[in-house]
Amino acid sequence: MQSTPATTTTKYPDKPITVIVPFSAGGGLDLTARSLEKLAPKYLGQPLIVVNKPGGAGAIGWGELAGASPDGYTVGITGIDMLLLPLYGSAKYDYPTALTPIAQVAASPMVLAVQANKPWQTLDDLIKYAKKNPGELKFGHGGVGSFPHLLGEMFGQAASITIEQVPFSGAGEATAALLGGHVQLSFVNPMVVKEHMKNGTVRVLAVTGEQRISDPVLAQVPTFKEQGLDVILTNWYGVAVPKEMPVQVKNKLSEGFKAIITDPEFVKSMSNVGLKVEYLGPQESQTKWLADSQKLTKTLQDTGVLEKIKSQRK
Repeated sequence: MQSTPATTTTKYPDKPITVIVPFSAGGGLDLTARSLEKLAPKYLGQPLIVVNKPGGAGAIGWGELAGASPDGYTVGITGIDMLLLPLYGSAKYDYPTALTPIAQVAASPMVLAVQANKPWQTLDDLIKYAKKNPGELKFGHGGVGSFPHLLGEMFGQAASITIEQVPFSGAGEATAALLGGHVQLSFVNPMVVKEHMKNGTVRVLAVTGEQRISDPVLAQVPTFKEQGLDVILTNWYGVAVPKEMPVQVKNKLSEGFKAIITDPEFVKSMSNVGLKVEYLGPQESQTKWLADSQKLTKTLQDTGVLEKIKSQRK
């Protein structure tokens, strides 16, 4: 270790930085945090300590982040669910105003996955089955009001089918339930099911993005749009901090994370888990939060999900 000359102010950061992941290990937010962790010492000068705080569809972890000291030693991984929770009135904070984005790291559509031993080869097969057997299909997701739950409701409405919703405490658990045959379908992160597709345990029937996924394993999977269904929404992952952070600390974090995210080694590490790096700076991220918030509000109202969730919570 080289000794640094003493300065009158403490050099930031001078200790490890905690990064809160508001879901269990193995999901998209968790894998993003673990990829960032690898390069943090190089660009931030300190390690990142990943802490998983699952529960409440993300509300527990994001609530802790919003209430943390804005000293730069607590950051959190964000996803599109963060915009949804305040709309349900289920969050202690309005995250888009209680948090400040540092960067968008990546963007990813979700995929509709079923067990490969099931008879449905296409989305059409699944829809026909659901119409013949209403209410028989169970749909697993990471919590009431979570992004995958919203996609499940959108799919049910777009296809005019009835699906039973089964909430779990996170994406990892929902995927395990799908693999175990406890639920028949789930909207999951493509990177989470990629290995299961390769080894033949999972079949993917549709993608929620505007375009197909470029990854060779998933490239043959058509979008919902191609199959005539309006289920088009993309998840994203970012880094955010509590609102009142001093400008110099925020700038140091913004620069550090930008350097990590644009490093070819990081891009490759994300690509290995099926995630496409799409860096946005603090200002562009803020603009995106706003635009997506409006789109989600409209979707929630149009699908009747908002009413459903509010009545479920009573």
